[in-house]
Amino acid sequence: MYPYIRMAKELFVHRNDPPIAVGEAHVSQHMCWPWDIDPWKELNNGRTLTLYDLGRIPMARRAGLVPALRRNGWGMAIAGASVRYRRRIHMFDRIEMRSRVSCWDARFIYVEQSLWKQNGDCASHALLRTAVTSREGIVAPERLIKAMGQSLHAPAIPDWIAAWIEAEDTRPWPPMGD
Repeated sequence: MYPYIRMAKELFVHRNDPPIAVGEAHVSQHMCWPWDIDPWKELNNGRTLTLYDLGRIPMARRAGLVPALRRNGWGMAIAGASVRYRRRIHMFDRIEMRSRVSCWDARFIYVEQSLWKQNGDCASHALLRTAVTSREGIVAPERLIKAMGQSLHAPAIPDWIAAWIEAEDTRPWPPMGD
């Protein structure tokens, strides 16, 4: 089940946080609850992606994205994700989540998110290809930025993200067609 109550809590907790610039990190605190775990009493890998919503949506709100979405009847979607898992998160572990927009291209916005253990170890890192959508399809990031009342230029795409984009572009669609 989607963690609606936790999302409401995050939006409430961060309701008075100052606005952030695109690219600035939103930091939030979380706990791994019993309903987040797998049979090994560790944070379930699928649940990790759901928990990343708890950082991404408040980040979008603080960056001024949500009013632009509402005014235009747009939505947000994940168009791809790559996650590295490096440290286990156990039940009742407290974790810090960091979320930021890294860059964008003509169609997508690339968001980085990470989970950090209390001892300072990074437990996981995700790169998400996100899109703002309308009834007509994907909204270009340039159009979104204008709708947000900002005038930003796209930052350079880091080499590692460019390589991921290139690899994604070579992936067959539909998959498993052989």
